[in-house]
Amino acid sequence: MAKVAALIVAAGRGKRFGGDLPKQYQTLGGRPILRHTLARFAAHPDVALVRAIIHPEDRDLYGAAAHGLATLLDPVEGGAERQDSVRLGLESLTDFAPDYVLIHDGARPLVDGALIDRVIAALADHPGAIPALAVADTLKRGAGGMIGQTVDRAGLWRAQTPQGFRYEAILAAHRAQAGTVLTDDAAVLEAAGGAVALVDGAEDNAKITTFADLERAERLFRGEGEQRIGSGFDVHRLGPGDFVTLNGIRIPHSHGLVGHSDADAPMHALTDALLGCLNAGDIGRHFPPSDMRWKGADSAIFLHHAAALITALGGRILNVDITILCEQPKIGPHRARMSARLAEILEISATRVAVKATTTEELGFTGRGEGIAAQATALITLPF
Repeated sequence: MAKVAALIVAAGRGKRFGGDLPKQYQTLGGRPILRHTLARFAAHPDVALVRAIIHPEDRDLYGAAAHGLATLLDPVEGGAERQDSVRLGLESLTDFAPDYVLIHDGARPLVDGALIDRVIAALADHPGAIPALAVADTLKRGAGGMIGQTVDRAGLWRAQTPQGFRYEAILAAHRAQAGTVLTDDAAVLEAAGGAVALVDGAEDNAKITTFADLERAERLFRGEGEQRIGSGFDVHRLGPGDFVTLNGIRIPHSHGLVGHSDADAPMHALTDALLGCLNAGDIGRHFPPSDMRWKGADSAIFLHHAAALITALGGRILNVDITILCEQPKIGPHRARMSARLAEILEISATRVAVKATTTEELGFTGRGEGIAAQATALITLPF
């Protein structure tokens, strides 16, 4: 798979918006606009790297906005113009060598995963791709408060972000165009002779430029919202050892569970269920077993990460339900402690955490005592 990085451009001052804070740090649904934007890219399963480009004076504002989003790269400072800021952001990614880069306005907080998918998919065939909306209104060119000309709208599109590019191509183009002023990153690639594809944009993916834009976004964000259900399933085989870890509780047993991390099958299943609610891939995408950082890791790290993605998007975990499939050990004596531990990690009431167990009547690999399986279901609510 292609390695995808996202640069979130948030170094502007937002003079048209007004107010004491730059617009990207104004609140939407009780959280900074920029936090919503960062969270949506951090939650996308195909985006491996997320980095913000910020104004030098905004370090503290950024720190508060990004607090708890542990997977973000450290921000870099922008330049005098947006084009300078993007070039500096691109230069900062050279050591990571991504295949593709997505460049997105920090003040477009309602971008959705399907739109990001469309941009990434187009880069397999084109050096650049942008989401855009066909112009539907009649266009007039004005002069002195009067109509000077009616403009043919055929073939005209309203450009949005994220604008996606093959990394080496857009980096070279930005270096070549340093010192010029172009309207967007697609124009930078065009100036270098690169072809840019159009994919379907989204009306809700609007840029917040004025206070009226923020009010519209607030209405969308504070709408009825939606509920999401996710499911997860995991298996670990039994091997040498004298304990198993299930839902964060260490239980004495005749064997141990074998896995790259602590092999906590029910916690892994629950993590996948929560990621499924967000359409954010699976646990292996976020914590690949090929990465030695996760060798023997406490699975609470994985579960906390999934829960944090939901919280960062303004969501809430309503309840979770886990079933453990095994002949031994007996789960009943440990059920209350398991529920309490999961509730602690998820920061919800233990009354919202159901832990059950069943046997397979000595059938199959669990019945033969070769491994332990678990399945989980989660229900969350998202504001938009």
